[in-house]
Amino acid sequence: MMPRDNMTSTVQKIARQALTTFRNPSVVGEHNKVFLENQSKLKSLLAEVRAADLKIVPRTIESAPTPPQRVAPPVTYMHIFETDTFSMGVFLLKTGASIPLHDHPGMYGMLKVIYGKVRISCFDRLDKPRDGASGVQFNPPLMSFQRSNLRPSMLRSVGEYTEENGPCVLSPQKDNIHQIDAVDGPTAFLDILAPPYDPDEGRDCHYYKVLNAHSEATDRKSDAQEHGDLWLMEIPQPSEFWCGGEPYPGPKVSL
Repeated sequence: MMPRDNMTSTVQKIARQALTTFRNPSVVGEHNKVFLENQSKLKSLLAEVRAADLKIVPRTIESAPTPPQRVAPPVTYMHIFETDTFSMGVFLLKTGASIPLHDHPGMYGMLKVIYGKVRISCFDRLDKPRDGASGVQFNPPLMSFQRSNLRPSMLRSVGEYTEENGPCVLSPQKDNIHQIDAVDGPTAFLDILAPPYDPDEGRDCHYYKVLNAHSEATDRKSDAQEHGDLWLMEIPQPSEFWCGGEPYPGPKVSL
C-alpha cells in the first residue's frame, strides 16, 4: 500500500503547512525561529505547485470563458479553503488585467504563479517622508480632505514572476501594499493570506494611488523625480476593477 502522505494532494499539504505556520499568533513574527522555519517549509511547498495540481487548465486569450450578454470581470477568484487562521484561493487575471494597488492590514501573504506571468510592484509605508514634510507640494494641488488620506511610502521592488519562480512573500511590515499586473496574456496565481481579510477585525482592503511630491529639499537635487517624496493616497475601489467568482475544480482541502 502506498504511504498515506504520498496520496495527499499538493494543495492539502500546503493547507496543512499554512495552518501550522500561522495558527499560533503568539509565535508569528519575523524574529521567531519556529515561525521562520515553518514559513520556509510553506514557501518550499508553494514553489513546487503547478496548475495541474489544482486541475486548472492554463488559459489562452481565445479559451478564457466570456459570460454571454454581459461584460466579464477582469479578475476572477476560485475559493479553495478558509479558516480564521488563513484563506487560500486562486486569482485568474485576463490579458491586460490588474489588481490595483491595495494593502493587507496586519496580514502575511504568499503568491505563487501557476501559469502566465505577473508583474508585482511592492510598496512599504514610512513613518515619515524620507526628505521631511517641509514645503511638500503636489501638482495639481490637493484639497485638505485628500491630504488626510496621504501616507508617506517607498517603492520597495518591482518584479516579474512565472511558474518557474518561487512565491512572492509579504508581511505586515514589508511589501504589504502591492499591485499585480498580468503580463503578455492571461495569468493565474495561488494566493494565501494569514489571517484572512475581516473588516470587523480591522483587516479591510484599501486601495491607493501613487503621488510624487517635491519639497524644498528635493528641489535642490539634480534628479528631483528620483529623490522626491513618494506618497500613497487612499482612494475608493477603482471602477475598472472588480472580481468575479469561479468554481474551484481541484482537490478538496480538509483540516
